Amino acid sequence: MKKVLILGGGFAGLESAIWLRKYGYDVTLISNREYMYIFPISIWIPTKGIKFKDATLDFKKLEKIHGFNFIQDEVLEIQSKQKKVICKNKTYSDYDYLVVAIGSGKMKAKGKENFLSICGKPEESIKLGEKLDNLIKKGEGKIAFGFGGNPKDKSAVRGGPAFELMFNVHNKLKKLKIRDKFELIFFAPMPNPGAKMGKDALKMMDSWFKRLKITKYVGKKIIEFVDDGIILEDKTKIETDLTMFIPAGSGLDLLKTSDLPLSDAGFIEVNDYCEVKYDNNEINNSVFAIGDIVAIEGPDWKAKQGHLAEVMARNVAYNIREIDNKSDKRRGYIEHVNIICVMDSGDGAALIYRNDKYEKMVQAPVVGHWMKQGWGKYFKASKTDKMFRIPGM
Repeated sequence: MKKVLILGGGFAGLESAIWLRKYGYDVTLISNREYMYIFPISIWIPTKGIKFKDATLDFKKLEKIHGFNFIQDEVLEIQSKQKKVICKNKTYSDYDYLVVAIGSGKMKAKGKENFLSICGKPEESIKLGEKLDNLIKKGEGKIAFGFGGNPKDKSAVRGGPAFELMFNVHNKLKKLKIRDKFELIFFAPMPNPGAKMGKDALKMMDSWFKRLKITKYVGKKIIEFVDDGIILEDKTKIETDLTMFIPAGSGLDLLKTSDLPLSDAGFIEVNDYCEVKYDNNEINNSVFAIGDIVAIEGPDWKAKQGHLAEVMARNVAYNIREIDNKSDKRRGYIEHVNIICVMDSGDGAALIYRNDKYEKMVQAPVVGHWMKQGWGKYFKASKTDKMFRIPGM
């Protein structure tokens, strides 16, 4: 039985482990956390919509269900041509195929100690909730929500959770009948944040901002985060009592000492089949990379999302099997590049879809929120084999 080593335990890593086991491979998954963290539903942790544990899947349980080997360790360096992965506790070299799915790093922000992120370390969602509770007890405050961009790779922006958390905080304060005592602020350096979702979605966002009375600062570079606010390039200071910011994705520092080929933004270069593309387009079809760690191809509005990471994962499992079967059949990810988003507001949601042919946005008051809650339960149940998993969902 051939061995596959998977680095990373997010959407891409776990999905590839599940499918490679279905195809009969001996699979080892290495993650620096003992659980998979379900980022799309973590938006409800700060507002007490769910508990922290509700957004996790324990790897020991997943190991027993799916039959892969789980190792908790931290990847420090990858020397793929030498078939060597150096981790904090051990160096791994006993494998036939390597799948790199560690996710991305974060753009460096000056004064990063002065903000918390809903897409950072999972524990930050708890801290956000604690700070929000303190402001609610105080009875007033200024809360800012924002995200940054990566000029070298626009696909590395993750703005949806910032919008969702902001709308959920608005909804919570409204239910507590203290919304008028708080100023909610949105900020981003790009002139049209959210534009990649499409024109209809952008119009909807503008209407939500006006209706919910959210102050907006866009189109100005963020210079620094300070303990009581945000400094913009024109010297404007946004005063805040609590700042939530999602830095854009960037290449991981560990890749700088590894031998994998990188884009200008520091992401791993791959072809359509997620095979790592070395210098002079050399392909080693025993080394793959999937998910946020990859420099993805596609239209200008392309975005790195969980469903695309899972498409990559399933494709890699299939492609590895076909390589072993000495078949020329392959599955690529580029045709699946699209945007699928259920933008939750706590009391509803907007359903957004975009591909290279059309874009669609539908507002779904009340039921949209139920749909996203249902997806969270469905995701956990399907990953633990309690119900059938629908690809792409």
